[in-house]
Amino acid sequence: MKVILISHTPDPERVIATAAKLCYSSSDITSLRDGLTDDKVADFVEMLASIGHESVMEHVSFTFGIEGISRACSHQLVRHRIASYSQKSQRYVNENGFEFITPPEIESVPEAKAFFEEEMQRITESYDKLADILTEKHKERFVSEGMDEKAAASKARKLANEDARFILPNACETKIVVTMNVRSLFNFFKHRCCNRAQWEIRAVADEMLRLCYSAAPNVFKNAGPSCVMTGRCPEGKMTCGKIAEIKDKYKELKNER
Repeated sequence: MKVILISHTPDPERVIATAAKLCYSSSDITSLRDGLTDDKVADFVEMLASIGHESVMEHVSFTFGIEGISRACSHQLVRHRIASYSQKSQRYVNENGFEFITPPEIESVPEAKAFFEEEMQRITESYDKLADILTEKHKERFVSEGMDEKAAASKARKLANEDARFILPNACETKIVVTMNVRSLFNFFKHRCCNRAQWEIRAVADEMLRLCYSAAPNVFKNAGPSCVMTGRCPEGKMTCGKIAEIKDKYKELKNER
């Protein structure tokens, strides 16, 4: 798994502080910005984050490039609706010899790992065979319609991928570009950094948080799972029961920047 921060709103903390100050001031925007020293920005943003004044956080966004994750993981990721996504297409990209993600629990059991890898190989072969069958069907039609054979073969294969992809597994590796504003990121971290979140998306969320904190430490000072952001766990009887341990984990994660 690899997560990189492609870009973010320039001077994110000053943008947030300016937007918030505007709500309570009759001054013009230029004057507001001129009066915001680095120390005032830091104090103001930290105060906003601590009291949960999150609407002004929507003016700042972060864009990430994520690769080496499974389709199972990306399906969870795109459930966070207030975001923008661009994902590698299995319709337009030939998945011949596709990469796949092996869950740690499978990796840790030799018998399970061997069986899993055999199945991935079998699916690879099935994908290729199905794509070949469909390619031939489409090619014959295109040639019968007067298309050049080479052009027909190329167009047929692309069309075959559209249906051959239905045989691919959730383990299939994917790549995705994600843009979220800060408020959406807070919500994402609350749910996906939680100890009860699925292991893969939790790893993605942790790395996204580390990168966000490096770019805007005052904004993301208290970001993380609910127990870190609010001091309590909302999971009730389903709690992991490790609040102190989780808080220490995210304190260390942010110190890694």
